[in-house]
Amino acid sequence: MSASAIFVLDLKGKVLICRNYKGDVDMAEIDHFMPLLMQHEEEGLLSPVLSHGNVHFMWIKHSNLYLVATTNKNSNASLVYSFLYKIVEVFTEYFKELEEESIQDNFVVVYELLDELMDFGFPQTTESKILQEYITQEGAKLEVAKSKVPTTVTNAVSWRSEGIKYKKNEVFIDVIESINVLVNANGSVMSSDIVGSIKLKTMLSGMPELRLGLNDRVLFALTGRDKGKTVVMEDVKFHQCVRLSRFESDRTISFIPPDGESELMSYRINTHVKPLIWIESVIEKFSHSRVEIMVKAKGQFKKQSVANNVEVRVPVPSDADSPKFKTSTGSAKYVPEKNMVVWTIKSFPGGKEFLMRAHFGLPSVENDEAEGKPPITVKFEIPYFTVSGIQVRYMKIIEKSGYQALPWVRYITQSGGRVATPLINK
Repeated sequence: MSASAIFVLDLKGKVLICRNYKGDVDMAEIDHFMPLLMQHEEEGLLSPVLSHGNVHFMWIKHSNLYLVATTNKNSNASLVYSFLYKIVEVFTEYFKELEEESIQDNFVVVYELLDELMDFGFPQTTESKILQEYITQEGAKLEVAKSKVPTTVTNAVSWRSEGIKYKKNEVFIDVIESINVLVNANGSVMSSDIVGSIKLKTMLSGMPELRLGLNDRVLFALTGRDKGKTVVMEDVKFHQCVRLSRFESDRTISFIPPDGESELMSYRINTHVKPLIWIESVIEKFSHSRVEIMVKAKGQFKKQSVANNVEVRVPVPSDADSPKFKTSTGSAKYVPEKNMVVWTIKSFPGGKEFLMRAHFGLPSVENDEAEGKPPITVKFEIPYFTVSGIQVRYMKIIEKSGYQALPWVRYITQSGGRVATPLINK
C-alpha cells in the first residue's frame, strides 16, 4: 500500500496545497502533524515517521516546505519516501526553485501534477519530461493539451516519447565516484567506501535499445572470464528503464533510455581506500595569546592526474580572531560564521605536497567552555580517474533504422560526504 493523501505545508504547519487520493484518512488529521513534530524535536526524538492514533505521517523537509504523506495502513515506507523526493524533483524541474512562493504562484499546475503523479495512492507518471508534454505552465495551452494525452502515458515505455529525431546520434556516459574516508589521529583509516553513479545524456533518434557492459566480477564469473581488474558492486539501484529480470539472470544491463539527462544506476563498493589527498596537521595553542596551525596536504594519486577545486576546511577555536595566513600555493580564507579556515587550491597535481600556516589571536580571558574537536575535511574532484577501477567495456546501441551512434565515456572521482582527518594538538 502507498499514501492516502499528500500535503504541502509551510514552516508554521499551514496547508498550502493537498490532494486526497483514497479518502480513508480524515484530512483534518494533518492538524496534529506540526504539534507532534515540535514535541519530538524538543525531546530530541525526531523521526521520519510520526504517528497520531492509527494515522502515520511520513514527511520530508525541502527549503521552507514540509511534504507530508498520510496513511492508516502498513504502507511501504521506502516507496512513499521515494515518491516524496520524486515530487521535489518534478516540481523543481517545473518551477526551477521549489519553495512556498513557487507553490502559491502555480496552484493550477501543482494540482494537475499531483493528479498525474499518483492515482488512488499509487505512483503513476513520474517522469517530468513526459509530464511536460501535456501539463504546461501556460493556462491557454493547458486546455488544448488536455484533449490529447501522449501515448507515452499508456505505453510500456512510459519514460520515453516516440518520434524523437536527432541529426547527430550520440550518448554521453559519466561514471562519477564519491569517496568517503575517515582517518583517526594515528593516521589509520577508520572507515572507507566508494559510492558511484552512472549518468547518461542521450541524444538518440527513435526507440533505441542500449546494452551497457561493465567489468563486473559476478558477470565475469558467470561467463568464465576472470581476466583483468574487476569490481564487486553492492546496493545496485537502477532507473526504471533497466530490465531487472535480464540483469538478475545474466547481469546484462539492457534498456531503452530516457531522452536527455538521467541517472542510469547507482552502486556502492565496500573496499579499503587510502585518502587521495593526505592531510597532516599540528595545532599549537599559546595560553591567553595565540594559536598557530600548520597543515600539510599531499596528493596520493598518480602524477598524470590533477585534482581540481580542492578545499581543505580546517576548524579553528570559536574565540579566535586576527587571522594571518601563509600558503605555498592557493589561498586561505577565514570563515568566522563556521569557525573554520578554507584553504583553496584550484589545481593539485598528483604526488605534490603543499603547506599552509595559519596564525590567530586568542582573547586574554580563557574560554572555559569545552569545545568539540571537529575534523579537517577535504573536498576535491579528479577527472578521468576512478579509484575502484570500474570500466565501461562497451555500449551497444541498436535501433531498427540501423543508424550509427557515438558513445562517449568520462570518469570523475570526487570527495563524498566524509573525507575527514583530525587536528593534532601539539
